[in-house]
Amino acid sequence: MFPKHRPRRLRSHPQLRRMVQETVVTTSDLIYPLFAVPGESISQEVTSMPGVYQLSIDKIVEEAKEVYDLGIPSIILFGIPDDKDSEATGAWHDHGIVQKASAAVKKAVPDLVVIVDTCLCEYTQHGHCGYLETGDLTGRVLNDPTLELLKKTAVSQANAGADIIAPSGMMDGFVQAIREGLDTAGFEDLPILSYAAKYSSAYYGPFRDAADSAPQFGDRRTYQMDPANSREAIKEIELDLNEGADMLMVKPALAYMDIIWQVKQASNVPVAAYNVSGEYSMVKAASLNGWVDEERVVMETLTSFKRSGADLILTYHAKDAARWLG
Repeated sequence: MFPKHRPRRLRSHPQLRRMVQETVVTTSDLIYPLFAVPGESISQEVTSMPGVYQLSIDKIVEEAKEVYDLGIPSIILFGIPDDKDSEATGAWHDHGIVQKASAAVKKAVPDLVVIVDTCLCEYTQHGHCGYLETGDLTGRVLNDPTLELLKKTAVSQANAGADIIAPSGMMDGFVQAIREGLDTAGFEDLPILSYAAKYSSAYYGPFRDAADSAPQFGDRRTYQMDPANSREAIKEIELDLNEGADMLMVKPALAYMDIIWQVKQASNVPVAAYNVSGEYSMVKAASLNGWVDEERVVMETLTSFKRSGADLILTYHAKDAARWLG
């Protein structure tokens, strides 16, 4: 009779545990979100997100340098403009805040990969992700007119030096429209990271403080996904892949690891998980109150995202995680 296997034999020493570890998080997996605002020397902490700041472009550049020095390969930029209007002009204007921030970062840190969020909610006075029907106070966004704005936005961002376009508005056909716009403008090689499975989630609350993007009426359930649905996520990713998406994102991550797994199994492109603001703020609040060990909780969470199938992780913990990883 063969001796019985005893799993504890492989847990007896830290180095041995490291040798047989199945899932490993590295700094190369991380993407750090940054929020750009007009002005100079501005570093305004987001009340609901301790350690996260709205930053003027000069401060964004400083952060980008630090991120690069920590070994994190990429940032994603969100913008908060001076003025908002019904056509989201600040999103697609050549001198928009994200366009300026992208150009400044690429000049200062050329090797850092700059991803740009391609959405309109930060730029509309009503806080929704596109054109609204006249007089509609339910938040119903007109799909096809919004596609034209997203196309203009993506091309403007590409002209400013963005390395990856990341559309997040969940409009039907948005990947195809953006791909056509980029190709026509000569950016055939610019990849698209689609927020393919983006749920209408309560976990976004602190982000809307950071990006000043809360809807002024209604909600986003007419275009973002129902948290109860998983088969729908596969339908969404199939559509986006057929339209030309190069990478896929699941957002949020923590309560949607089953979706990350399903998307990974159903596709053959890199899959990103967005460790969103509410997930971050809950850990931060518990840590500041001494209720949890922040480092252990964060690293366990990031590891779980990778174990569930994520190739890339967008997280506000990225700088801390890079330091902990050494």
